[in-house]
Amino acid sequence: MKKYQIVGIGNAIVDVISQSDDSFLDLMGIQKGIMQLVERDRGELLYGAMTNRTQAPGGSVANTLAGLGNLGLTTGFIGRVHDDALGRFYADGMAKDGTDFVNSPVVGGELPTSRSMIFVSPDGERSMNTYLGISSELGPDDVADDVAGDAEILFLEGYLYDKPKGKDAFERAAKLCRAAGGKAGIALSDPFCVDRHRDDFRRLVKELDYVIGNQHEWESLYQTDLSTALEQAASDSGLVVCTRSGHDVVLVRGAEEAVVPVTEIIPVDATGAGDQFAAGFLYGYATGVPLETAGRMGCIAAAEVISHFGARPEADLNDLFRQQGLIA
Repeated sequence: MKKYQIVGIGNAIVDVISQSDDSFLDLMGIQKGIMQLVERDRGELLYGAMTNRTQAPGGSVANTLAGLGNLGLTTGFIGRVHDDALGRFYADGMAKDGTDFVNSPVVGGELPTSRSMIFVSPDGERSMNTYLGISSELGPDDVADDVAGDAEILFLEGYLYDKPKGKDAFERAAKLCRAAGGKAGIALSDPFCVDRHRDDFRRLVKELDYVIGNQHEWESLYQTDLSTALEQAASDSGLVVCTRSGHDVVLVRGAEEAVVPVTEIIPVDATGAGDQFAAGFLYGYATGVPLETAGRMGCIAAAEVISHFGARPEADLNDLFRQQGLIA
């Protein structure tokens, strides 16, 4: 038995959430429905423009780990925060959600803790404006042998490739995990991230044990239609997962394929849908259930998180799985 069932490595970002309408987004020059990286001055401007804001520990991988903690798995997070108010808030919040935040807040240095200003529209779409701050300095020195090497499953986010040090941290963590007999995989993060790192991501699809992406990310990766992209991915990767908004989820492992129907619901807040799908899926992957069951778990977790504001589950996901007969 390893110390951690799942370890994630990614950007440690405080989510700052506010409701807004489309006219406000237009006024502020915010592109609706996507994640944009912003510089410090722009981040401070958007933060000041937010009303009735709430904050929570965030970042894609960290949100997934919170879902896995909700499900009772032992989890750890490799991330980097500053020893400031937001950084201490972040570290404490991860611990309260059941995840071991393995790197102490950094004392000194000029960059503050990362934050993402998330504007939620009436239709549930979220527009994310992320200032990476100290997360941009996450590097291989932040990856301890006894963390990445003591994980049954490692979960990585594609956004790390936006910085050379992050890429090195990613590669070191994956190497340590797999050398010790663990499995490592990646979430492709978003189509623009895929565009920026297409060659590296195509290599990772071949090297890693599983890859999670949505329709647009897979199409971007292989620069073709979804059917052709998934056929190519299935021949490259050990396990391919594809989500499609309002459509079936497709999971492929060698000759095995599962298609999981999705019940479309109107989101209150779409923030975290992909992150919690990953949590449900990874729970199934970690516990050895059939592909279809793992996909259904992902869909249930995603449906729960979009039924309320915030990127982390509020209901007991185990209870939801039991209600659907997925666990005893």
